[in-house]
Amino acid sequence: MASKLFVSAQEVARRAGVSRSAVSRTFTPGASVSAETRQRVLKAAEELGYHVNHLARGLMRNESGIVCLIVSDVATPYRAAVLRELTLQLQNAGKVAMLINTDRSDGSVDRALHQAIRYRADASVILSGLPDKSIVQLCLRSGQRLVLINRDDDQPGPLRINVDDADAGSRVATAFARAGCRRLAFANSLAGTPSLVRREKGFVAAAAALGLEVVVERYGATGYEAGQVLAQRLLTRSERPDAVFCATDLLACGFMDAARRQFGLAVPSQLCVAGFDNIEQASWLSYELTTFAQPVDRIAKYAIDWLGTDDNGEDGPEPITLPAELIWRSSIRGG
Repeated sequence: MASKLFVSAQEVARRAGVSRSAVSRTFTPGASVSAETRQRVLKAAEELGYHVNHLARGLMRNESGIVCLIVSDVATPYRAAVLRELTLQLQNAGKVAMLINTDRSDGSVDRALHQAIRYRADASVILSGLPDKSIVQLCLRSGQRLVLINRDDDQPGPLRINVDDADAGSRVATAFARAGCRRLAFANSLAGTPSLVRREKGFVAAAAALGLEVVVERYGATGYEAGQVLAQRLLTRSERPDAVFCATDLLACGFMDAARRQFGLAVPSQLCVAGFDNIEQASWLSYELTTFAQPVDRIAKYAIDWLGTDDNGEDGPEPITLPAELIWRSSIRGG
């Protein structure tokens, strides 16, 4: 039988020959209902195409089950991996993900977030450093619970989850020094997000402690094309670097391709390269890139677990800082 849109619980009750409350108990976990009644209700529900209106149920408890994911660079491999893990864990927790793309800066983000608030979203997860801090304040004023990933906002209330980017930068500097590299460079974008800034600072500080100077070059967006331009700028210097830490793997891939094809440099014998994020492309034979893997599964688990608690203190939970795993491949000598 063809299903009907918006079949009511009362219609299921009439079809099954039971009370309206029996239908409700059948679809309420842990509620008391006889096996015979449950079977009749489920059979009638299937015939009519009935589905429980979880949104209406949630709103009666002042909970919608909706979690906004506020994201920039949604097409990049790293961001896609984070979204995949978050949405899977949200689904397993019985939540509904609502994606808000923050790549534009024309007010569309603000409008989309206001729409999510009108749908009574319970919480928001901000996955990048790009949205303005006013977006964070809007979420908090609306009564949402808030998770901030790889941001430096210091206002009380949200759960803050960061990766130890500075430590990763320090470890790359040490690896380059052990490989015999003496002319170091850092290739970054102009995005200026907290995580990119921390990687740069950690790398430069560690290199200085080793007695090595770092040339820093920044350009454009954090993508493959910017990596190619950065290679042009750094590899045409009178003192060409012999090791480059790229702020992300996408930058590193563009940098390595330009270094090989346009400058004829061999990696790692003439140029050592490191990246960050451990995207799928980093393991490809064309790159074999030494990089850092962000603990995407742990980030998602901490976020979802906290959203399922009653931790609503004014100061919020303690910030969480997670280490990034160093993935050794062949783009650094001696790896």
